Amino acid sequence: MLAEILGIIAPVLICIAIGFCWAKAGRKFDTPMVTFLVTYFSTPALVFYTLSTVELSMDALVAIGGAAIAANVVLAVIGAITLWIFGLSQRTFLQSLTWPNVGNIGLPLCLLAFGEEGLALAIGFFAVYVVIQLTIGVAFVSGQFSPKSLVTMPIIPATIIASVVLIGDLYVPEWVLNTTKLIGDLTIPLMLITLGVSLASLKVVNISRSIWLAVFRLAIGFAVGVGIAWGFNLEGTARGVVILQCALPVAVFCYLLAELYERQPEEVASLVVISTTISIVTLPVLMWFVLLN
Repeated sequence: MLAEILGIIAPVLICIAIGFCWAKAGRKFDTPMVTFLVTYFSTPALVFYTLSTVELSMDALVAIGGAAIAANVVLAVIGAITLWIFGLSQRTFLQSLTWPNVGNIGLPLCLLAFGEEGLALAIGFFAVYVVIQLTIGVAFVSGQFSPKSLVTMPIIPATIIASVVLIGDLYVPEWVLNTTKLIGDLTIPLMLITLGVSLASLKVVNISRSIWLAVFRLAIGFAVGVGIAWGFNLEGTARGVVILQCALPVAVFCYLLAELYERQPEEVASLVVISTTISIVTLPVLMWFVLLN
């Protein structure tokens, strides 16, 4: 079991370390360009190829989507109550307690732990979170809502088209599958390396508060993941994916939103760094739990 867990976690941590060391060495890394490539090309290609080729029922995707929505709501409610009790800013901290890093870390872990089926289910979970973050999330942090954020996200039409292919069992030309696979294969390593670069540039403030909020995010994420998996009667890979995705550290996207809308970005950056650092210790235990159960 130890060797299996190491085989899942080590590639992820090594890719993150490459990005971290690259940035610390002072080498150039064009984060905006890489983010654009991942957002508008490789991720939609990965979504389309994976959902078009995996042997997965539409019921399974609907269940994972429902679980993602439920997890988001429950985490937001628990986070809001907790922040209210301690008198902390909702607009600054709530997103960090609600949205785990289901993209950069979640997708590769689910792929390595559960194979193509795990990746497909993780993509379904991820797609729901992207929609919620770019609508309700942006509106909450910024104080205003713009439907433009949805229109400009290629992952949404890619998910819809792939779902149609999956439901209708439609024929997709080989050249389309080969192209989307080739481009989609860029996604996970680029996501992880970019995460490492981002972590290298973020600063930590208010360490004690950041530590307890980070521990709370990881702990409550795990508890909610287990509860949602039980409530939706999920088993096997689907159960493992939901628990794993919920129990991950704070998403870097939370920092980007805080920076964009001036919601104490240094506080959010601290949560990203500390929760990710703590997860180096918690991930092996988490992987043991989802693989054993």
